[in-house]
Order: sequence, then structure tokens, then C-alpha cells
Amino acid sequence: MKRALAFLALAAAATAARALPVEVSAQYRLMSAGVMIGIVTESFRREGDTYLIRSVTRSEGALKLVLDDNVTVQSRGRIKDGGLQPLEFEQKRAGDASRDIRATFNWERGVMTSRYRGESREVELPRATQDRLSVMYQFMMLGKSGPTVELNLSNGRKVDRYTYRMVEQGRLTTPAGEFDAVHYERVTTSPKDRKTEIWLARDRFNIPVRVVFDDPNGLRLEQLLTQLQVR
Repeated sequence: MKRALAFLALAAAATAARALPVEVSAQYRLMSAGVMIGIVTESFRREGDTYLIRSVTRSEGALKLVLDDNVTVQSRGRIKDGGLQPLEFEQKRAGDASRDIRATFNWERGVMTSRYRGESREVELPRATQDRLSVMYQFMMLGKSGPTVELNLSNGRKVDRYTYRMVEQGRLTTPAGEFDAVHYERVTTSPKDRKTEIWLARDRFNIPVRVVFDDPNGLRLEQLLTQLQVR
């Protein structure tokens, strides 16, 4: 019986993996108050039942004059029947290594180990937790999007519960083209929560084509797709 269940689990994971693209290459324009401040280059690669996501944000425009920096974020993990399952998460800043973050996910123990500023600590790891990079590609597993999406999300230091609510569906025009998109927004419960809005391309594996972040301190960032290749 155990052998049969294990086989079914492997078969489900293989089916889930085949539902994903082999490779995604995307580039986004990062804007603040209508001014370009950065370029985000991302890649998603699937090999069998494993994945690797890499995102590099580099300063551009007016910001580069005062802060010439690169931020590299990477997520590596497995593809299960429930979607992406992170195993390692890293965030590195070229201009300030003291703010680097590294997290490892031990699903058997239900523990995430976070390393930040020379300290290491263990955090409870709820089932189906995503890191802040894998979550953007976990949307590829949604299929037909429902009215709400609930998930656990880690920034590499802690884990929070997030709920996204569907706002609308329609056509969205970006520098990379026009997409049949579904618009979600984060349901916030406190003025201190960061607000997030996401537009997913339903005709391109639910890949994010526009993301807007509203910081409680008043900073608003918009990430808009400029290039996309999928295979």
C-alpha cells in the first residue's frame, strides 16, 4: 500500500511538472512615481521535478546616480503535486553584504533555518509555504484562477499568511504586448501591511505581467513587463 501511494505521489508530481513551461525569461521595468529606477531580469528553469528561479534587480535612471546597486534573489526547489516547494532561498546585495539573507527549508522537520547578519535561527515552516520569489511562479499552478488565493509566504526571515482577492479580468497592455489578464490584490488587515497587486497573464501560464507594491511608508513601486520568452 505504501509503495502504491509513493508511486501515485511521484506520478502526481510528474504531471504537475509537465504542466509548467521548461523555461521562462522575463524582463521588467521598475518605476516609482512614473520614473524608471531599475530593471528586473528574471528566469525560471525546470529540469524534471526541480526548478531554479533567479531574479536580478539593477539600479537605472535617476536612482543609479545616488545608489548603484544590484540585488540578486534565487529560489531553488522541487515541483510537487501542489506546485513549487522551495528548498533554498537566497538574497544578495552587491552594495551591502550585511543585508544578505539565506534560508533553507526542511519540510520533514517543518522548520525553516534563516541566516541573516551573522545569526542563524529556526522558524516554524507551515505546509505549502512559498518564498517571495517562488510565489510569483506558484501562480502558474492555479489553472483557472479562483476568487481568492491563500498561502504562506516567507521573505527568508519569517513566514506570514497572505490572502489575495480577485479584482477583475480583462485585457492588459504592456511594453511586451497585450495579455488576457486577471488582477489580484492582497487583502490587508493592518495599516502596517504592504499592499500588493498582481496582474497574471492567463494565456501565458499565469506569469506576472504587472506588479504594484505599496509600502506602508508611502513608497509605491510598479514592475511592468517589457520582454517575455516562454518555452
